[in-house]
Amino acid sequence: MSTRSRAALLGAVTALAALVLSACGSGGISGGGGDTNFVTGSNGVDTVAPAKRVKAPDLSGTTVDGKSLDVADYRGKVVVINVWGSWCGPCRAEAKYFSKVSKEYADKGVRFVGINTRDSNTTQPRNFEKANGITYPSLYDPTGKLMLRFEKGTLNPQLIPSTLIIDRNGKIAARALEQLDDLALREMLAPVAAEK
Repeated sequence: MSTRSRAALLGAVTALAALVLSACGSGGISGGGGDTNFVTGSNGVDTVAPAKRVKAPDLSGTTVDGKSLDVADYRGKVVVINVWGSWCGPCRAEAKYFSKVSKEYADKGVRFVGINTRDSNTTQPRNFEKANGITYPSLYDPTGKLMLRFEKGTLNPQLIPSTLIIDRNGKIAARALEQLDDLALREMLAPVAAEK
């Protein structure tokens, strides 16, 4: 294969990966084939029975406001992970709902964490959080490395926005690959929050 052909092939693969990881819209594809152990409900939310859940990957790093954060420190609590970008229209539309529900669940053993991606600096994400009343932390992940830590065939975030619910044992319980409002977010979160 010539150098030019290799470069063209690499460019095509890179473009496809970028499209999958940075798509900003509604709906999406499921992760992997075979026996994935998850079920898509009529509401578009994928869920996994407690006995078949897999552990969430390491989600740690620096937040958009420069602090260190490790999601593993929230073990024993339910964690809502929202993957977003300040440039993403559906992310802007759902932000007020995430702000609202995060405050409703603050005293119920639930923590919210954002993963900001594809923003070239932290100015836009900080402004986004301020404008939308987001008070929970967001990991700054401009190149999508945190998203790539999720194993293929699991409930991995594949679009922006994506929302994951991690149970009290640090395992992925549910996923949505679309914009959510407060009703859909509560419907996705409530069953996992009710688990003991």
